Amino acid sequence: MKKLIQVFLGVFLLLGQFVAPSVSAEGEKEFEGEKVVVGTVSDAALELWEYIADKALEEEGIELEVVVFNDYNQPNVALQNGSLDISAFQGHPFIRSWNADNDGSVYAIANTLLMPLGLYSDKYDSVEEIPENGVIALPNDPSTLGRALLALEIAGLIEVDDEVGIFAEEEDIVGNPKNLEFLLVDPNFAALSLPDVDAALINTNFANDAGLSINDAIFNDAEDIDKVNPLYINTITTLEENKDNPLFLKIVELYQTEDVVEKLYEVYNHEVYPAIDVPLPELEDAE
Repeated sequence: MKKLIQVFLGVFLLLGQFVAPSVSAEGEKEFEGEKVVVGTVSDAALELWEYIADKALEEEGIELEVVVFNDYNQPNVALQNGSLDISAFQGHPFIRSWNADNDGSVYAIANTLLMPLGLYSDKYDSVEEIPENGVIALPNDPSTLGRALLALEIAGLIEVDDEVGIFAEEEDIVGNPKNLEFLLVDPNFAALSLPDVDAALINTNFANDAGLSINDAIFNDAEDIDKVNPLYINTITTLEENKDNPLFLKIVELYQTEDVVEKLYEVYNHEVYPAIDVPLPELEDAE
């Protein structure tokens, strides 16, 4: 993880040396007239990918159509049925979990960014104020649920069995001194649960869509980034059979540039960590 932090801090220094230019010196456009359909799940991501679409058309003659979904499952369904070419929203654990549950072949071809997972509350200003028998809303998808429980452990609210890794479930809680209760909710509706619970763990993109900033959170799991597993980095994905598709890798190349990193900071209000130079991990490392 120390290496991961160094990559984050050094991204702007390294980009100029190691990211290949998008257009050849001769001005050739190998993919002129090609079209790629990309799916994502938030307003901020839409703004980012619209910027990349303009860049792709201007520099490479590629038409990039951006489709926004309102949940995490539909983009992968669309990848599998061929209505999407690539997607950009999910971390490595979600890919693994979704593939296992759906006999899928979704495959990460590049890392993009790390989003903090924030604990928000309409009632309390600190983690310490959360009361005995309090209710906390958690995302109901298995991969994000594991991260949410580990975030609560980092916050000092619970203890999780060390043996379960990143796919923790409620039954893996081995310490709960405040006798907290947990309400599982759809991640994209988590912000709507705030009036009815003591706190809710909300993904950054959905928090932003609800008008919340990571600065509004009473805790986020990236406050000590050394404790965040790099498997939680978001990715650009396609189907495994297309992992070497040169057109899709050209889109990755267009993403992995300094101007896109700057745009990323702009649309996410400096609330995310660029991770374009972090090597793709093997999901078996999550065991």
